[in-house]
Amino acid sequence: MPGLSGQVALITGGSQGVGRGIALSLGERQATVYITGRNPELLASTAAAVSQRGGKGIALRCDHADDSQVESAVLQIQQDHGRLDILVNNVWGGYEAHPNGLGMSPFWKMGLEDWDGMFERGLRAHFVTNRIGVPLMLTHPHGLIVNTIAWLQGKYLLNLYYDVAKNAVVRMTYGMALELKKHGITAVALAPGFVRTERVMAAHSKFPFDLGGTESPEYIGRAVAHLAADPENSRYTGQALSVAELARSYGFTDVDGRQPPAFVMPEGMALD
Repeated sequence: MPGLSGQVALITGGSQGVGRGIALSLGERQATVYITGRNPELLASTAAAVSQRGGKGIALRCDHADDSQVESAVLQIQQDHGRLDILVNNVWGGYEAHPNGLGMSPFWKMGLEDWDGMFERGLRAHFVTNRIGVPLMLTHPHGLIVNTIAWLQGKYLLNLYYDVAKNAVVRMTYGMALELKKHGITAVALAPGFVRTERVMAAHSKFPFDLGGTESPEYIGRAVAHLAADPENSRYTGQALSVAELARSYGFTDVDGRQPPAFVMPEGMALD
């Protein structure tokens, strides 16, 4: 696996789930990893785990719905290191009002508060961190921005708000990549597969299901690590990628030695 010693990373929404997996993988490659979130205990735990892996984990309590807190987080990184090499936008508060999962109601029956959640704590949270973080990234060449998404293939998930918000992240990534290309910064949208996050495993404990096609949160972390270490990663800029295709391209595996396939929308979860 590639080393990232001297690289400074910011992982938004990094205290658990996919964000934690990315933070741990970058820490294992000796990167300095700043992790944002709202739960101080989870943040401290993840930061300590990053340091135990060989990197330097730093917890930054930050609500990404508050622009001033995002500005403070980036300012802290600037004061500490004067640079930002890797920015992973993973924070997502789009369905906090639905702890048991999103409903699949037709759009004319959905409350407008859910639209606000998807775009304020989802798409906008990604954009604001990019807008505030990029000027710091411009001080050093060859930066990497990763905006995490949910799935590829263009399938229409049975929730219009979620579908539009996630696809908007892909389009935003494309526009960012075009504007940043001359500055040597690569921007990609990255989709994991079916990940064994804390929420998924909690559901599994109540209603067991087959975990055979799932992947660890660190699988996407290894994808980010390889992208960050690749001096030719600009060939991917502007694209929406899957972790599975990067695993085959770079030759890495998940923590168990497998290469889980790309996620495919199950029958009945899409209209097309």
